[in-house]
Amino acid sequence: MKIVLAADPFALSLKNAIVAHLKKEGHEILDYGASEGKEIPYYESAVAACRAMQKGEATRGILICGTGMGMSMIANRFKGVRAAVVESVFAAKMCRAINDANVLCLGGMIWGDWMANEAVDVFLKTNLADGLEDLAGFLNQAAKIVDAIKD
Repeated sequence: MKIVLAADPFALSLKNAIVAHLKKEGHEILDYGASEGKEIPYYESAVAACRAMQKGEATRGILICGTGMGMSMIANRFKGVRAAVVESVFAAKMCRAINDANVLCLGGMIWGDWMANEAVDVFLKTNLADGLEDLAGFLNQAAKIVDAIKD
């Protein structure tokens, strides 16, 4: 799977752990964020990653900053991007199963490498209504309504 990824300087070590994990799993990474010696703030890297999502360069994204919240706030300003900041593996699963999120936002100050990789794995493997088949009709309809909401 092609995955857009971006991190700010507060989240470089977590980003590096996630990138290594994803590459080991065979995923292709498009990195729009900071790296060693290249500081890019969250409000710039999130924009670049979300624009790439809008162009269809990837179907999923992972954005990482200090708390994940700044990335999420910016990402959700982009049409077609449904970003969720999560602080548990369960929430990473449910943001896909319930809300059909296509961007996972994590906090480098919050997550350890191992648990973050677990959250990333479940986020990438879960589809809308997985484990909630009795609610599939409602969840599919809700996802369409949410996508149609405009300011």
